[in-house]
Amino acid sequence: MDSQNDTVEAAPSPSSTTLSRYENQKRRDWNTFGHYITNHTPPLALACCNGAHVVEFLRYLDQFGKTKIHSNLCPFFGHPSPSGPCSCPLRQAWGSLDALVGRLRAAYEEHGGNAEFNPFGARPVRLYLREVRDLQAKARGISYQKKKKRKLSLSPPPPRQHAAVFGAASSNGESTISQLKL
Repeated sequence: MDSQNDTVEAAPSPSSTTLSRYENQKRRDWNTFGHYITNHTPPLALACCNGAHVVEFLRYLDQFGKTKIHSNLCPFFGHPSPSGPCSCPLRQAWGSLDALVGRLRAAYEEHGGNAEFNPFGARPVRLYLREVRDLQAKARGISYQKKKKRKLSLSPPPPRQHAAVFGAASSNGESTISQLKL
């Protein structure tokens, strides 16, 4: 028996593979949420978590925020770039919370959670994120308004400028569209 043939190659462990920045952040966020529900009073099981628990977690994270959010009473409320310091609290920025929720939604499903019952996509979470976005926008003097849908006009559509390119025959007689083979 040859000793060289008896060696078994070890499969690469998950820790030895390099993960993308997004995957690393998603793993850290998932672990943070796991610690939060474990240390919750009373401790929560992941299967028992709902949108209200996720909102509670997002509010808990505010204490670690780095974005100054001016209150209604602050003289800098509604000014995009304040001219001086104030005593308004630091909070998590809406964009950070929105990205966090997206990563946690994906991690929940990767860890066997049902997409239909994903607490990170629950209505209370969406409403909370919208409320935070609007509040922070007002505090900075920026309005987030929904884009209005275009009204349908009764006039004929403008002529297609690319029709000649797509309908033109090539040197061998076939149309350009048939060459694309979508």
